[in-house]
Amino acid sequence: MIYFIELWNAKAAWHALSPEERGAYMAQIGPHIQGLIEKGTKILSWSENDKATDKRAPFDYFAIWMFPNEETANGFQQLVEQAGWYNYFEQTNLMGAEDSVENVIGKLVSL
Repeated sequence: MIYFIELWNAKAAWHALSPEERGAYMAQIGPHIQGLIEKGTKILSWSENDKATDKRAPFDYFAIWMFPNEETANGFQQLVEQAGWYNYFEQTNLMGAEDSVENVIGKLVSL
């Protein structure tokens, strides 16, 4: 499994759209998300970043996805780009294969 985490803030271009335009934009990405789900993708969460979080990342929203393989994760990244998402949102991404606590701690220790 591949985990993908998106962190984002709305840009001025998003705020400049009317609520109707924002809704229409979000509606057009819905079928793409459904297609990913049909390929085995799971949405673990879409959420607002709690302002009271200790050492809070400077992003207002986040999503956590689980993809069945790297090919699907890479296809998702292409869809995001093609949909023009980055025109409206400042974003940072994290991606990695599922791993164990012990293995990651071992990597940290061996740095």
